[in-house]
Amino acid sequence: MGAQLRLLRRRISSVKSTAKITRAQELIASSRIVKAQQRMQEALPYEREITRAVTGVVSNAASVDHPLTVAKENPAKAGVLVVTSDSGFCGGFNANVLREAEALRGLLEGRGMTVVPFVTGRKGVTWHTFRNREMGGSWVGFSRKPAYADAKEIANTLIDSFKDENGIDEIHIVSTEFVSMLTQNVVVKRVLPLEVEETEATDSTVIPPYFEFEPTAGDVLESLLPRYVESRIFTALLQSAASEEAARRRAMKSATDNANELMRVLTQQMNQARQAEITQEISEIVGGANALADAAAGKE
Repeated sequence: MGAQLRLLRRRISSVKSTAKITRAQELIASSRIVKAQQRMQEALPYEREITRAVTGVVSNAASVDHPLTVAKENPAKAGVLVVTSDSGFCGGFNANVLREAEALRGLLEGRGMTVVPFVTGRKGVTWHTFRNREMGGSWVGFSRKPAYADAKEIANTLIDSFKDENGIDEIHIVSTEFVSMLTQNVVVKRVLPLEVEETEATDSTVIPPYFEFEPTAGDVLESLLPRYVESRIFTALLQSAASEEAARRRAMKSATDNANELMRVLTQQMNQARQAEITQEISEIVGGANALADAAAGKE
């Protein structure tokens, strides 16, 4: 019985230490979410304006004929940027992204295309390396606090491959979109080539700015589109960073609650074992006293 009590005490101590770690991780994630949201909100105006500018150029140009806007007749290779985290303790955050990336891979391969993954985050890089998946590029070390320089480096790699004759023909991004503290959705977006759609104007339509091009609209697009791709990637990284912290906070809170519940159950079991041990000792004492009393009565 004493051995059982010692085992329960060790388990309670271990669970208590785990609860302290998960609680600390929860508090750290809670403090980082606010900053991640602020950085995400600060980047939205630039993305909105650069998107509006590109839309204005494409809408006002007489003919759009640019390598980044014209889809190839028979696309054979697609690049997929998979945005994951560098560290764990964030629940199903990375698993959801990788699952959606695999679904996209199956869809593209069903169209007869070869998929080349470009991965950010150690978790995604490790996942692809373990499966011997050749990557077109990998970047780690900034999932919690991405900088614009990181997005620029990724964009340059993707655009260079897109412009190469033997490179990729499409660019997709699989990342997590931050909706709220409780909701983060995995989204798939095609970045290049741009999809030009003609729509009828309504009262709620945002009218794109009017441009006059000198010398040509192609030169303007040549300057704008790389920055457009950079802004889209940077926004995806910021959204993913905020989502990662929110997912980590939720996962660590759940782990802390489970640890507290386990401690309650183990404490109850330890008290029951202690009571059983005390009852057994009392029974042995009473039994010994009765035996002595019977022996004394027999001698008389």
